[in-house]
Amino acid sequence: MSSPSLDSARAPGPHDGGGSDRAGRDHAGHDHAMAGPRRRPAHYLWLVGGVGVLVTMVALRSLTAEAGPWGLPNPVQDLLTLSTSVVVESLPFIVLGIALSILVQVWIPEAWLLRILPRNPWGRRAVISLFGMFLPVCECGNVPLARGLVRRGFTIPESMTFLVAAPILNPVTIITTHQAFGFDDGILVARLLGGFLIANVLGWLFSKHPDPHSLLSGRFAEQCRLDDGHGHTHSRRDQTLDLFVRESSILMPALVIGSLVAGGIQVLVPREVLVSLGSDPLLSVLAMMVLAFVISICANVDSFFILPFASTFLPGSIVAFLVFGPIVDIKMLALMRTTYSTRTLVQLTTIVALMSAGLGLVVNYVA
Repeated sequence: MSSPSLDSARAPGPHDGGGSDRAGRDHAGHDHAMAGPRRRPAHYLWLVGGVGVLVTMVALRSLTAEAGPWGLPNPVQDLLTLSTSVVVESLPFIVLGIALSILVQVWIPEAWLLRILPRNPWGRRAVISLFGMFLPVCECGNVPLARGLVRRGFTIPESMTFLVAAPILNPVTIITTHQAFGFDDGILVARLLGGFLIANVLGWLFSKHPDPHSLLSGRFAEQCRLDDGHGHTHSRRDQTLDLFVRESSILMPALVIGSLVAGGIQVLVPREVLVSLGSDPLLSVLAMMVLAFVISICANVDSFFILPFASTFLPGSIVAFLVFGPIVDIKMLALMRTTYSTRTLVQLTTIVALMSAGLGLVVNYVA
């Protein structure tokens, strides 16, 4: 189904090298099979730790809500409230994303996925970017699903194309954006076309990378090698449990840390500073992108969050917020760091920021 150029961008697998390399990877797969039972307690520990921090945040917020001996300073209260809201909002989609990732990796035959994909790389990525229309998962839930696509044999740029496009093109986001703005000022159309365009340009650019394997974080690349060498000899039930625990143990701490950072920045940065910039064609776009980065709100509801700003900010700045936020924010960077290298995320953020700002400026001067 795939061309040599596509194969060269796939995650490291058991057929990537000669006999000695293959033997080494087979040995690594054997080690992985032997090490699995010893690794699982660590995965459970990370999972329990993440849940414990979340429960502690919620408990502290509840106990200190009223003034009195348990009261906390207002900035700390705000930090707990904002951070907890981001986690609670995102957690269901993380779980749903992990479930869909497991469905793709374990339960759906590979031929079903590959049958609908064109051979042409551009067409292939275009179809993959539309997968999100059938998956009502916000951006944070798409991270484990993108990881699952890489493990299933999709190229790394293809997984990025899906990850970037899916939160904007999913049906819930489309419906909520229409409910908030209708077709006024072209905001809905610009958001959908912008998300599709940015995802495919990003996928194309990274497909030209001379060493696609280096795009991944070291830990995830190693997991892909071990998974390929393992051969999946366990039952589907065991694979499902192992994947759920492993993905949860990786993503839960990242979600909690990203949410705490996002909440902290919201407490420190006065929103009035951003609102004062709303009438300038360029500064309004940049201000809304900064707001999207800091707020880290789910793409499924961000239209209703930003709607009150529509009366003071230009349409292009609203579009920039709605396009940039679902792809790059504090929470997403923390989650994506579990999969991609720091260098990759810097490049991805730069490309998305430039294209989002350009889209916003075009809308401002055309609308």
